Amino acid sequence: MFSKTCQYAIKAVIYIHKQSLEGKKVGAKEIGQEIDAPDAFTAKILQVLVRQHVVGSFKGPTGGFFVDKSHESKTLKDVVLAIDGDQLFQGCSLGLNQCSEENPCPLHFEIKNVRTKIINMLTIKSLKQLAEEVGDGTTVLARLA
Repeated sequence: MFSKTCQYAIKAVIYIHKQSLEGKKVGAKEIGQEIDAPDAFTAKILQVLVRQHVVGSFKGPTGGFFVDKSHESKTLKDVVLAIDGDQLFQGCSLGLNQCSEENPCPLHFEIKNVRTKIINMLTIKSLKQLAEEVGDGTTVLARLA
């Protein structure tokens, strides 16, 4: 459903939230190791997330990536929009230029229902709530061996 880049971004943001709940800032290298992503690729993803205000960052010896109160209401939808854009949420699934409620393609109404469910899934919990679930062991970020 999500691009590999978006998968890494989601895991990175949840990890950053989890660390921020413990009062820690984390570096790109640590994040990459924790989400099993290449360091340079992780750094590029994190730059996009900072530019889109999904996470924050400070440079220097006490710096790193973090979230604060300004990020508390962010959801998975914010991450998907920042990384993959809005293609998942709009446009014709068959690529027609004129697909609409008045001029629907054969899949229009079915896709509309699926998109509504996807948007709900991506917005029902904040990233902070997802991080809390990882923190208390309800969910995991890493694959089980």
